[in-house]
Amino acid sequence: MTNPSSSTASTTSPTTGRVALVTGASGGIGRAVAERLAAAGLQVAVHYAGNRDRAEEVVAAITARGGRASAIRADVADEVEVAALFDEVEQSFGGVDVVVHTAGIMLLSTVADLDLADFDRMQRTNVRGTFVVAQQAARRVRSGGAIINFSSSVVKLALPAYAAYAATKGAVDALTSILAKELRGRDITVNAVAPGPTATPLFLDGKEQDAVDQLAAMAPLERLGTPDDIAETVAFLAGPARWVNGQVVYANGGVI
Repeated sequence: MTNPSSSTASTTSPTTGRVALVTGASGGIGRAVAERLAAAGLQVAVHYAGNRDRAEEVVAAITARGGRASAIRADVADEVEVAALFDEVEQSFGGVDVVVHTAGIMLLSTVADLDLADFDRMQRTNVRGTFVVAQQAARRVRSGGAIINFSSSVVKLALPAYAAYAATKGAVDALTSILAKELRGRDITVNAVAPGPTATPLFLDGKEQDAVDQLAAMAPLERLGTPDDIAETVAFLAGPARWVNGQVVYANGGVI
């Protein structure tokens, strides 16, 4: 099944080697992950939800360096569209070895003041979306592969105004550890990366500079993380980290 809204840019070399699908890859951490995995030699399916132009920029950056990539659209919470997404990855690249699910939204409010419509939006994207993508990944990732979800350090930091968002990421933690056990005998690792404060549009949007400075000071390294910091952790889990399984890996500069 081919998604008519997708587009592909690639080198003319035959499909060889490992294949990664990165959701939410049109910007921020997702883009850094897609480009880092491509630099490691993986062919990359660049998933996006709405911004085709930015996804094509990621594809262009990868192919300019000699890699192979394509941009494919899907709503991660829609099981039909996600199945079609995996179908297209398999048809274009011959299979899928690594699935990195970075797609997510963060809407901040105290519990008392939260608009429940925002709660439902985060549940749909962050919880249902993770589950739907993980379900297809569990069915399709080849032996020797890796599934990498995205959690957040706020699950354990318990910062005010993050309750609803942290609740969605706590669900990701539970899904990750259980799925790792369910894939026993398949030689597929399942882990989650939990970034700390990271300088992305998702994180910085709506925050005053004083708040950003305070968050940056939380880490002993006294700075915000960068998307490249997080991408290095993903590359480790996607490649050499075959004995790391069922874990939530905190990539946060030492924030506790």
